[in-house]
Formats: sequence, C-alpha cells, structure tokens
Amino acid sequence: MNQHPKKQRRLDLRIYRRALIDALVKLNPLRMARNPVMFVVEVGSVLTTILWILALCGYGEARAGFIGAIAFWLWLTVLFANFSEAIAEGRGKAQAETLRSTRKETHAHKLDKPVHGSKYEVIPSTALKKGDIFIVETGEVIPSDGEIVQGVALVDESAVTGESAPVIRESGGDRSAVTGGTRVLSDWLIVAVSADPGEGFLDHMINLIEGAKRQKTPNEIALNILLSAFTIVFLAVCATLLPFSLYTVEVNHQGAPITLTVLIALLICLIPTTIGGLLPAIGIAGMDRLIRRNVIALSGHAVEAAGDVDVLLLDKTGTITLGNRQAIEFRPIGGISDLELAEAAQLASLADETPEGRSIVLLAKNKYFLRGTAGEDTQNRMRFIPFSAQTRMSGVDIDGMSVRKGAADAITQYIKEMGKDISSELNTIVDDIAKAGGTPLVIARNGDAIGVVYLKDIVKGGIKERFIQLRKMGIKTVMITGDNPLTAAAIAAEAGVNDFLAQATPEMKLSLIRDFQSGGRLVAMTGDGTNDAPALAQADVAVAMNTGTQPAREASNMIDLDSNPSKLIEIVEIGKQLLMTRGALTTFSIANDVSKYFAIIPAAFSVIYPSLQALNLMQLATPHSAVISAVIFNALIIIALIPLAMRGVPYRPVGAATLLRDNLLVYGVGGLIAPFIGIKLIDMLLVAMKLV
Repeated sequence: MNQHPKKQRRLDLRIYRRALIDALVKLNPLRMARNPVMFVVEVGSVLTTILWILALCGYGEARAGFIGAIAFWLWLTVLFANFSEAIAEGRGKAQAETLRSTRKETHAHKLDKPVHGSKYEVIPSTALKKGDIFIVETGEVIPSDGEIVQGVALVDESAVTGESAPVIRESGGDRSAVTGGTRVLSDWLIVAVSADPGEGFLDHMINLIEGAKRQKTPNEIALNILLSAFTIVFLAVCATLLPFSLYTVEVNHQGAPITLTVLIALLICLIPTTIGGLLPAIGIAGMDRLIRRNVIALSGHAVEAAGDVDVLLLDKTGTITLGNRQAIEFRPIGGISDLELAEAAQLASLADETPEGRSIVLLAKNKYFLRGTAGEDTQNRMRFIPFSAQTRMSGVDIDGMSVRKGAADAITQYIKEMGKDISSELNTIVDDIAKAGGTPLVIARNGDAIGVVYLKDIVKGGIKERFIQLRKMGIKTVMITGDNPLTAAAIAAEAGVNDFLAQATPEMKLSLIRDFQSGGRLVAMTGDGTNDAPALAQADVAVAMNTGTQPAREASNMIDLDSNPSKLIEIVEIGKQLLMTRGALTTFSIANDVSKYFAIIPAAFSVIYPSLQALNLMQLATPHSAVISAVIFNALIIIALIPLAMRGVPYRPVGAATLLRDNLLVYGVGGLIAPFIGIKLIDMLLVAMKLV
C-alpha cells in the first residue's frame, strides 16, 4: 500500500480538494447534530448571519461590518472542523479506492464436486455463494474469499498486502485461507467459498476504511457527553447574561446592554470548540495510522482498547525469536567423537527440508568438512523416515544401521522400546541445553543415544529494550510457547518478558486470558490457527494474521496483512498514541478556553462594569477588536492543530503519572499561553490594517 512520493503528493492534493467539498456537504444540520459542540457553533453562525442581514437593512444592533465579520469567522470555525474530519476520511477513501481497483469482475470455474479434474461450470465471480466450490489455476485471479479444500499453490497477494513476495497457500493447515482478488502463480487450488457476494474480506476492508461503518468508541462517547455538558452549562450561563445586562443598564443608567452578536461570540469562545472540532478526526486518523502499517482494525473500539491494554500475550516464534532454530553445537556422549556424531546427525537430516534440518547439515559441513550430500549409490541404499506428529522424530535406515533424531522425550521413549538404557550423561546434557534456552535434539544410532544437537532460538535484536519500554508503561508481557518449561524460562529471561506460559495449549491460553480479565486487565494477543480462535475471541485486542485460517480471522478484531506477529507491539503503541493525542488536545482546548475569558469577558461587559477592565490583561485595542480577535483565533487554532490530530502526539514509552504531568505542562500551559499571544497579534494586525 506504499505510494511513490510524486503519486503521494498528487493523492494528497486530491484529498484536500475533496475535503473542501465534503466540508461544505457536512454542513447539513442532520449531520452536524451528531457533534453537539459544533452544532451549537453552526446555529450561532446562522443567527449572526441573520443579524448581519438585518444590519444591512438598517435594523442592526451594531455595525454591519462587525456582525458580518463575526458571522464569517463562525462559519469558518464550522468549516475548519468539518475539513479536519474530511481530510481524515479522505485518506481512508484513497486507500479504499486502491483496494477497489484490485477487485475485478472475473469468471469462476464452479465445480460439481471438490475433486481435481471434475466438471466445472463457468460463472461470474459475483454469482458465487457461500459454500460453493471452485477451482483456480496458474495465472488466474481468485474470484472469492475461501478456504482451500485441496491443493497447494504459490499466490501473489500484493494487491491486498502490498508485499511483492508470493506466499504458499495449502489445504489442511494454518495457511489455508485465500482472499478474492489475489492471483495464483503456480499449480492449482480447489476452494470452498467462505463469504457471499459483497461480504468478502476486501468488501469488508473497503467499508471499514471508508468509515461507512465507523462507530464512536466508548471513550469517545464519554468525552462527547462531557463536552456536551460543558456546552449546555455555558449555553445556560450566556442565556442569563442578556437579562442581567438589561437590568444592570436600567438600574445604573449607564452603559449599553450586551448585544446578541457579542453574546453568541462569547458562547462560541467559551465552549470547547477546539477538541469538539478535532475529535472525529483524531479517531479516524488513529485507524488510518494502522492502515498505513497494513493493519485493518475491524472497529474503532479495537484501536482504543489497544491503547488501554496492560497485558500482551506474545508468541515466542516469530515475535520474540527469529523463528528458525539453528544448530550451533554437537555434544557427543559415551565416548562417541564429535565427528562421528556429526556424521550421524547429518545423515539423518539429508532429507529434512526444515530450517532446523538444513542447519544441522550446514553445521556438519562447515565445522567438520562433511559433504552435505549423498551420492546416487548411497541414496539408493537409504530409506528416510519422515517426521510425524505422532512419533516426533525422523531419521534414516542404511545398510542395517538405523539413525533417529528427535525431541528428547520422544527419543528416550524410542530407546526404551528398543530395550536399551538411558544414560545419566544424556539427561544432564539435555537439561543443560534446556536451561540455556536451547532445544536439545537427541541422536540415536541402532537404539543407543550417541549425542545431542544444540538448537538455539535466536532472540530478535532490540526486543529486550522494547519490553523494558513496555514495562515502564505498566504493560505486562507474557511469552506463549510450546517449549518445555526449562527452555521457556531461559528464553524468557534472555528476552526480558515478565512471565511465560510453557507447553501452551488452546485451553491454557483461553484460561490465562480469562484469569487476567477477571482481575480487571485488558489483554492483547495474536494468532493464525483455528486452535487460536477461542483465545482470539476472548481477548480484548485480537490480531489475526492474514495468512491464517478463516476461523482465526473471524474471531479477531484486527487483521495484519503482513502476517507479522511482532506488529502487536506497534499496534499497542498506536492505540496509546491515539489516547495520548485525544487527552493532549482536550487539555489544550480547555486551557485555551480559560485564556479566552480574559479577552472576551472584559470586552463584553466593561461598558456595564468598568471594573472588569482590570481583566484586560492583553491590553486589546477596543471591545470590538477584542471580540473579533478572539473569534478569529478560535477558528484558526482548529486549522493549526489539524496536522497534530492527523499525525498524533509523539509516542513516548512512559508511565501514566509522567505522561499526565508532561501533558499538563506542555499542552495545559501551552494552551494557556497560546491565546494570549495569538489574540494579541491578531488584535495588533486588525488595528494596523484599520479594520476596527
């Protein structure tokens, strides 16, 4: 989904042009009513416009130029707020258009039965229904989302993920889901349709990105209620000021009552228009930041929950470690030489295409100069024993010699079945490797253990520092692994996680999540397999891999198009950045309003109450220039803060107390100071231009 810089600039220009039009469309009162603060501003804009027209007709309560200026800047305040939301939505719509361009009307080869070579009917892809079976072959576009029933193929998913490298998709595993719009590069697949027309993964993504189904999050709703309450309070206060003003003038026989124009300007400057105008954009921009990292959030609540998460369940493989264990050492026992063990281990690994098997062959070749291949004559005499989940070992038989390699407990059981004894030396080496965080792979020859291969998980560089940062933020990290407890403890210590769950099963994951949640904690996790679905459904933030199964994707509330488990940490950081941005701008907005009191209150009432002139700390030129300057600043601050709302407050891994202190210092104090400087500069400019 990355764009070339020139294309990106053209795209930004299109977004801005479209946002200007959308800002006008959003002036519809029915739409504005969803944002009570800005709806009040729009009503104020309408009323001041009416007052301006009356002034032009000779029935004005003040000069037509003054009332017209207030009306103009109030309308701009509403438009700037709409513009910020439209820009945020525009970015999403641009992403949606990119995805929509990948969705082509194609033909589908619908099968009568899920068997390769059976008869098929050619139909439009839009005619496929959930449960239908189709076949797709080399060079063809996959017409619909589905689960692979039969076959294995290389698939180009760049249209969806943006990654140019093709991926393998096959039936019966955790990589059995395919997405409509992707292309088969080799072989063939028989697929069962998993979604009806218009309900596929791409359709769902497009709807979410465009914001058509975006709902306000609980925190956003709560903040809206608070802002609405502030607005109602200030509305009631301002409504009482006019009769008080009339009464005071009549009793004191001096001054002039406050005008409706100034009263409306006072109300708009007092209510929290800054955060009220930027709040929708902040939420949409948070989801957009995820999209730019190839993560689709299925709801705004998921993004917000990511910011509140305090427990991360992280898969060891691919998240904490690089994922491919490497052979680093041969440890012989019982008088066997290193070379003899290396020869046996290499022989048992020649047909092993796993990364671990290839690393054993490579270690034997590099360290002991063994060939790493078998001649044709030798190959004819060899019978390879493939790895199976039942035996948990593999090996080779040749010339009456039997070599097996596998997990320590599996080989131990194999040796016992052969009627042989287990040496204490073997158990010692196995325990030592496990305690060091490695995986012991035992080699047996003719039923006797001859040594152990040390397989090491390589912990990702920089991951320990990331966990230290998360700990500072109060987030607990838990490593999930299928390794034995000794190995898990060693890797957990090396990586710096708080805790670990060894020999994890789906039931254990689910139980762990529920235990954390019963203690009032929010839990985030990743998964890709069908067995991960129950835990994903239970987690507060559940990130499914795009390469995962359909049940895993359906149980999640986020989907990572890159299928990178370590991205969970980035997702949490983006969620926290969203909450930080909302909190910072809310603090700035309220502090802003406090400072604006010192500009507009003296201007509005100093004629009636001369003592209020002491509050004119800014030394503004005239009451009219003070009111206009405050209204202009109120509008311009929204447009000035749009980049910050879009980009987000810079994320820093600090605790809640430190974050609150820094926000109050930077955005609270900054919000108090900015109006004094801004309003004074605007006032000086108006006076210099002789506009007041």
